[in-house]
Amino acid sequence: MANASTSLMVRLDPDSKTFVARAAELSHVSVSEYVRSVVVAQARREIQAAEQQVIALTPTALTAAQQALGALMRGE
Repeated sequence: MANASTSLMVRLDPDSKTFVARAAELSHVSVSEYVRSVVVAQARREIQAAEQQVIALTPTALTAAQQALGALMRGE
């Protein structure tokens, strides 16, 4: 089902709705298409950014307490 879709209802204050409608008009698309394209694109960016965030600790960056905890967790 490549064409299947689902609904998403969003509540906006009147000013926000006016801005969204104007942006859609300037983009020559419907409000639904505008919201869909902007929201999905932003969601993709946020997911990609979250997946790329990695915290790497090197042995020299660990405090004595962290090293002791690591040893305890490894059963040393």
